[in-house]
Amino acid sequence: QVQLVESGGGLVQPGESLRLSCAASGFTFSAYSMSWVRQAPGKGREWVSSIRTGSGMTTYADSVKGRFTISRDNAKNTLYLQMNNLKPEDTAVYYCGKRKYGSSWFSVQNLNEYDKWGQGTQVTVSS
Repeated sequence: QVQLVESGGGLVQPGESLRLSCAASGFTFSAYSMSWVRQAPGKGREWVSSIRTGSGMTTYADSVKGRFTISRDNAKNTLYLQMNNLKPEDTAVYYCGKRKYGSSWFSVQNLNEYDKWGQGTQVTVSS
């Protein structure tokens, strides 16, 4: 049973930081690229960041480059998203996602190529 459980969200003021975690189980975590997406109120899901298997190569949406850092600890089957200098526009429910086996690293922004999402964790950035 594949499970992804996000945690670490909360209410913060602009400029503050949060670290999100995604605990994975039920599959060989180290063999899959993983991503974070978010969904703001009234909007569709927005791809945020991905991390590759093996090399640990990362990629980010332009809106979060320089502020967010994705990482993974394969020994702990855990995905992380360090979010610094948070802005009100970062307010959203954040989800971690597991790519379909064999999906291309070069299409990580295609949300149709994910086969599992967590329940999400709420991040609210407000003064």
